[in-house]
Amino acid sequence: MILLLDLDDTLITNRIDTFLSIYLKSLGRYFADSINPDRLIKELLSATRAMVENNRADRTLEEAFDEQFYPALGRTKAEMRPALDDFYATVYPQLKGIISPRPEARQLVEAAMKRGYRLVIATNPLFPRTAILQRLAWGGLPVESYPFEIVTSYEAFHFAKPNPAYYTEIIAQLGCPNEPAIMVGNDLESDIKPAELAGMATFWLTDKASQAEPIRPTALQGSMGDLLDWIERGDPTPLVNEFSTIEALKINLLATPAGLASLARRFAPEQWIRRPAPGEWCLTEIICHLRDVDREVNLPRLEKFKAEENPFFAGVITDPWATERNYIQQDGMAALRDFTIARQHNLDILNQLPGPDWNRSSRHAIFGPTPLKELVSFIARHDRNHLQQAYRLLKP
Repeated sequence: MILLLDLDDTLITNRIDTFLSIYLKSLGRYFADSINPDRLIKELLSATRAMVENNRADRTLEEAFDEQFYPALGRTKAEMRPALDDFYATVYPQLKGIISPRPEARQLVEAAMKRGYRLVIATNPLFPRTAILQRLAWGGLPVESYPFEIVTSYEAFHFAKPNPAYYTEIIAQLGCPNEPAIMVGNDLESDIKPAELAGMATFWLTDKASQAEPIRPTALQGSMGDLLDWIERGDPTPLVNEFSTIEALKINLLATPAGLASLARRFAPEQWIRRPAPGEWCLTEIICHLRDVDREVNLPRLEKFKAEENPFFAGVITDPWATERNYIQQDGMAALRDFTIARQHNLDILNQLPGPDWNRSSRHAIFGPTPLKELVSFIARHDRNHLQQAYRLLKP
């Protein structure tokens, strides 16, 4: 079981509007001698919007922020970085008083740990990692004491809430495990609805007395105590992760190169070409394979599907390409960039096709009559298999 846990007003009590107001004023005062506070805050908010709107799998949120923020101020990141680091080390900790721990949240995390659940802090990744780790510590959940596999932050993520691809990127970074995952959060619009759109099970933390808006029938909702009871009972309610809707398929295809890029950052240069066993692929070979399949198999098929009625697709055996094309000697980072570009081309075609076209059929040499939706599900399953393969390479 994987628990994705929102942070603010889920694991900790944090009136986010109050917190952000004091945070921005503190940042403005810190830089007041060199930058007009109003201008600094204006450009910071503008750069934050750029992160929220980012939909590019080849650009992290930090990169989206940097492209907007520093040029607007006429500064370089290298010039401002030492002062920003000092702000988060010396001034940001003074915001601790705004945060209140939630003892029931710590009970929840500890109960999940006892059951061996994998835990992710799925907070909106619009802050540097240090800012999020500090808030966790203020809430009594320091990462030194609790085994969170991922704490989402702007350095390592490409999408932010409420983009549904944020949730599929988390799953991709976890290596697309076969076990069920559930998103837990208090915000219907940022935590629950987009996670459901991505195909994920959800638990909406809400007052039972409130009027609940319609959400997926399989979703769970209730108080923190209800969630704790659910965990301690051993998950009697079956979870449903449904990744086969049209939207979920497209969202998963978008998140694959982003998740793969984040996984790849965890590999040392020499690990990119290290095969786990004779005959098995290294990371560079996996990425080259994904690139060539997207460019030379998936893209031509989608273009043909768009142009023809009931097109015929020949079977293509692609595994031998790893040896024939000597993938291990290629540039893995360049291959990752090219895969990301090819994937976007595929998504551009899919986004142009109306819903009814997803039920139109093609003739596949191996699978016979195959609707577009099934063809795309093959691509998503292929992605998942190779993300799992890449993730296994990280294990000793």
